[in-house]
Amino acid sequence: MSELSKYLRGPRIAPKPITKGVLADDLIDSTFFAYNAGKLARGCRLFVDKMLADDATVGLSIAGAMTPAGLGVSTLSPLIQAGFVDWIISTGANLYHDAHFGLGLALHQGSSEWDDTKLLDDGVIRIYDVVFPYDVLLSTDAFIRRILEEPPFQKTMGTAELHHLMGRYLAEREDKLGLQDTCLLTVAYRAGVPIYVSSPGDSSIGMNVAALWLDEKGPTIDVSRDVNETASIVYDAKRRGGQSAVLIFGGGSPKNFLLQTEPQIQEVLGLPEAGHDYFLQFTDARPDTGGLSGATPAEAVSWGKIDPS
Repeated sequence: MSELSKYLRGPRIAPKPITKGVLADDLIDSTFFAYNAGKLARGCRLFVDKMLADDATVGLSIAGAMTPAGLGVSTLSPLIQAGFVDWIISTGANLYHDAHFGLGLALHQGSSEWDDTKLLDDGVIRIYDVVFPYDVLLSTDAFIRRILEEPPFQKTMGTAELHHLMGRYLAEREDKLGLQDTCLLTVAYRAGVPIYVSSPGDSSIGMNVAALWLDEKGPTIDVSRDVNETASIVYDAKRRGGQSAVLIFGGGSPKNFLLQTEPQIQEVLGLPEAGHDYFLQFTDARPDTGGLSGATPAEAVSWGKIDPS
């Protein structure tokens, strides 16, 4: 064969031994060549080389039980503090369970094999292999209801304002407990990064808002404000000549709420736009089931959510 096949022009797989003290970027470049590791390496390069450009606005969506496992503090908060994330869509559950850490409440490693009827008898809650006392829920609920009765919450607001105010009160509690940056709400509050929830009633935070509503107390959540605010973040970034990037952990409602900003701009408001510029998703969902969680960026192109260029 006189000329190398076009299929053999990719980088050569030339692994190096993993040694003591290897840095994360060296590990990815020198050992992550194929299978899901290869995809992860390409994702890392996309994030660093393209999505972190000065003119790129990065939206992050969070689904699945990330924060009970400690991934809020260990993984997501550093992204916010480094200035790598500009706005966030989360499930309410991730914010609620992350608040346990801000209140100094303990979650423990457990086992997914334990008998749940015995856990119920012992007053222990299980999230796969994470366990904690039922009192953790009651203490968190009591804190949320108490702050939601404060004057700043007695009005109609979007979820970004709700979570900003919650972050302020949680930061005050952290200070009293001698803690620092123990949950997403406090980190985002200090960084000025808005956090939206796509389904405000679908979590214990929303349940406590609903309980106070029965007594004509607390905030009224305006979901239309959230739809328009998130679309305006994307439209403003693109109109200023910048780019929009989406970083997706999991899928579900937060993923859709993040991506629907483009159909809101183009399809509903009738404004000229081409879609988000960069799409990076980490998920265990499959595309062949038809659910959005596993839907590929190629499919999103057909909706106008992603710019094909």
